[in-house]
Amino acid sequence: MPSADRFVHIVEVSPRDGLQNEKVIVSTADKVALVDKLSAAGFGTIEVTSFVSPKAVPQMADAAEVMAGITRRAGVRYAVLTPNARGLDGALAARADAVCVFGAASESFSQRNINCSIDESLERFRPVVAAARAAGVFVRGTVSCALGCPYEGEVSVDAVLRVARALLAMGVDELSIADTIGVGTPERTHAVFAAVLGLTEASRVNGHFHDTYQRALVNLEACLALGVRRFDASAAGLGGCPFAPGATGNVATESVLARLSALGYETGIDADAVRAAGEWIRGRLRA
Repeated sequence: MPSADRFVHIVEVSPRDGLQNEKVIVSTADKVALVDKLSAAGFGTIEVTSFVSPKAVPQMADAAEVMAGITRRAGVRYAVLTPNARGLDGALAARADAVCVFGAASESFSQRNINCSIDESLERFRPVVAAARAAGVFVRGTVSCALGCPYEGEVSVDAVLRVARALLAMGVDELSIADTIGVGTPERTHAVFAAVLGLTEASRVNGHFHDTYQRALVNLEACLALGVRRFDASAAGLGGCPFAPGATGNVATESVLARLSALGYETGIDADAVRAAGEWIRGRLRA
């Protein structure tokens, strides 16, 4: 077994964050097959789908059907996005192992993404987090646009900490700091994550990077240097946010696994199986 310091936990997000912005509507059967392929690859956590309004994100309209169709493997946490109480009800009915709420560090992004202010979004999330915890479900709180906003540009560290503190006070189990549009630099990443680590231990912090300017891997390394060992990644680099103009795909899981291996870290994930799954879903998107 690798030491805790050399083991990195990768959250595979391609089924949800990866597919949500694709114009081609992926069939329920293909979504289920993708999740099953990723389960077999050895991920400890897979972000499966999102219980949101189908009008807002049509790709996720079959969330309940996807959750019902997947073959669950022991030791794998199947997570879903739940922005409100209705979404949580769907997640609990679907037996999700983990739920995620998203709060933006940018007022403009919050309005464009979920049609409310940051303060309003936090008030909306509070009962969702409380109900999820009462049900014994793992809760992740994400701070979007932590390294920059498509509408406001630079986002202050204080703005990130404001949302992070609120989510931690609600009782989230994990705090994910997201470079939603991929504008972060290693220096900026270090500054933001170092500040967040002043609020909570590294074991509860996750990094989410987009590779818009091919800096995701160096930003990830900046986090590793601070002791962060949890990161999101997406097979084949799928994904972008439909509410974040200019955001390209998430950092590719294949690239993350290769870099971590070269640096001497272990993940317990079969890189060949991930590559095959990525090639398969890319093929389905072209079909």
